[in-house]
Amino acid sequence: MSVIVSDAGFAPEDWNFGFVPLEALDGTDAASALAVDVHSDADAAELGERLGAIDLIRIDFPSSANGRGFTIARRLRAMGYQGRLRAAGHVLADQYAMARRVGFDEIEISDELAARQPEDQWRFRAEDWRDHDYQSRLRA
Repeated sequence: MSVIVSDAGFAPEDWNFGFVPLEALDGTDAASALAVDVHSDADAAELGERLGAIDLIRIDFPSSANGRGFTIARRLRAMGYQGRLRAAGHVLADQYAMARRVGFDEIEISDELAARQPEDQWRFRAEDWRDHDYQSRLRA
């Protein structure tokens, strides 16, 4: 099982349509790919023209030390993706603010990680993730 983390806290999985691996999109009708799984070493450009047909993109985080998923998320948002963007795997509560700033809407964590880092830790980071965005302050 897994837990979905958002600014509102913990919630159960609400996506019931399954995921298509990015590699399986070749030769697949883009309209049938509602949700896509993307590995942390993928190139966001592979989704290119299909972005408008995808409702949910889930980016894998194999470890908390692997930040490539943050780069993929930022690139997808820069390419114009407006659907749900989910980080999945080993993302820590301390990384929540960064995940939100680069464009993730939610994070999918295991029940085990949720037990080690309870909801109050995630909600604490969700309260002010916009306040610590140094890049916006620099641009102002």
